[in-house]
Amino acid sequence: MQDTLKLQKVIVPEMVELLEKRYNILRTIHYNEPIGRRVLASNLGLGERIVRTEINFLKTQNLIQITTPGMYVTKEGENILEMLKEFIHEIKGLSYVESSLKELLNLKDVIIVPGSLDEEIDVYKELGKAAANYIKSILKDDYVLALTGGSTIREVVDHFPKIQNLHDILIVPARGGMGKNVETQANTLAGELAKKVNGSYKMLHIPANAVAEVVETLSKQKDVKEIINYINNADILLYGIGDAEKMAFKRGVSDELINDLLDLGAIGEALGFYFDKNAKVVSVMPNLGIDINKIKNVKNQVAVAGGRYKAEAIMSAVSNNENVVLVLDEGAAKEIIKKFQQNN
Repeated sequence: MQDTLKLQKVIVPEMVELLEKRYNILRTIHYNEPIGRRVLASNLGLGERIVRTEINFLKTQNLIQITTPGMYVTKEGENILEMLKEFIHEIKGLSYVESSLKELLNLKDVIIVPGSLDEEIDVYKELGKAAANYIKSILKDDYVLALTGGSTIREVVDHFPKIQNLHDILIVPARGGMGKNVETQANTLAGELAKKVNGSYKMLHIPANAVAEVVETLSKQKDVKEIINYINNADILLYGIGDAEKMAFKRGVSDELINDLLDLGAIGEALGFYFDKNAKVVSVMPNLGIDINKIKNVKNQVAVAGGRYKAEAIMSAVSNNENVVLVLDEGAAKEIIKKFQQNN
């Protein structure tokens, strides 16, 4: 198959470009349906004339349906979309990039979704779907799954399929926190995921910027200690990765402390831990949750992130962690490869 794809890219490169364009159009309609032509053109950054031509083609192939509210992808279109996903993955050589990143970062595995989050916001949904499918493939009876909050993990939960054949699954938040956006808090996501896997969940409430003394006091409570024990002995750990400075600002950290973090060389953030370029933890946010010394005990870690600007943050947060399966977009993946090439 690889040889055939190489020939197609050399002899008829325009066919590959057209295929990718139609895939992106079909995917964007699917994730935003019902959607109008003008909004579709705007989302894709394409001219309305081009979009009109492609829409007419997709309609004649019975891949989309056009209604008054907007366009929908048909059942046949959904099937084609799934088949195209694998084809696009191969035609872009992403399997090779995955194996290269796995070796360069020394990880358990790498999963790349086509497209770049910097240009296509719907890639967020693809990241969520890819991570959800992977977790589903390793989830077993009696497993404990700990997860963080955030918009990226929200996508994973939203795209998680309903499971009825597993028993006694427990979902817990990997870190405490009660922020402004309740819908992306770990406690909220734990409850929603538990419903999808026919399991149970526990919550861990603590103010987002609690001082160390408060954290210490709460950690001694019997019910809190029980949840912390579940977290530190989780079978699966699901988390997002952020830029250190941006995450500190989002958490309401003072300018003085942010400057201290930067002076320490903090680049990436995950689970409330701040990492430097050597993947060393340089600072820890006071909070209830997983112990930095216990993370190595979690054999199934799934880190999800996207966007070229997060390349260095991703490298700092997961490098040399052989328990991590990294799920990222094509843009971030190629930027990481580029960083390695520049450094060498």
